[in-house]
Amino acid sequence: MFEVKDGMKNRTDELGDDHIGSSAKTPLRADAFDISDQEKLLKIEASVKDILTTLGMDLEDDSLKGTPHRVAKAYVNEIFSGLNPKNRPKLSTFDNNYKYGEMLVEKNITVYSTCEHHLLPIVGRAHVAYISNGNVIGLSKMNRIVDYFAKRPQVQERLTMQVVQALQEALGTDDVACVIDAKHLCVNSRGVRDIESSTVTSEFGGKFKDKEIKREFLDYIKMETDFE
Repeated sequence: MFEVKDGMKNRTDELGDDHIGSSAKTPLRADAFDISDQEKLLKIEASVKDILTTLGMDLEDDSLKGTPHRVAKAYVNEIFSGLNPKNRPKLSTFDNNYKYGEMLVEKNITVYSTCEHHLLPIVGRAHVAYISNGNVIGLSKMNRIVDYFAKRPQVQERLTMQVVQALQEALGTDDVACVIDAKHLCVNSRGVRDIESSTVTSEFGGKFKDKEIKREFLDYIKMETDFE
């Protein structure tokens, strides 16, 4: 048992602050939803209380008394609510009756997520586009699907891919693209403490792999980064 723990520690030390993503799927255990949200609230509240007590905080202080409960509610109901499939937005599509055949771009979608390596915020903007093959989707649904996948422990690469894959499935086309530009507080507020840097990730599907169409999309969102 101790060898396994030591091996895990050595692996963690070896990776250091590197942001390693395992796959395009969020790593969830098979029993992730075997207990209710209320049970999760109670367990998280107890864990946060233990963390703060270990750090030496006085939880009898009026300012701190409710902190474990507040953190638990925020984790289950807000910050990590995208882990629960029941919160996935319904991506209803409609016939493209007006025969719009050009690119549709929804840009500057607010991204609030959480880095799964340090549980610190990721804050930025997502730019999403698709070319209809006969179906269209409500504009607000594009924002909602970004928010759904953002509200979980994440790596930005995975988030970008999940947004594209969800919209491809809903629209029945590969012609979907997403670019995310975000700041990671695990970089900005700790470690190297580089407050100016941001991370840009992209996923281009179908026609968006074409050089000219890709350039048109990037021109729409005015990204200077060369993805070619």
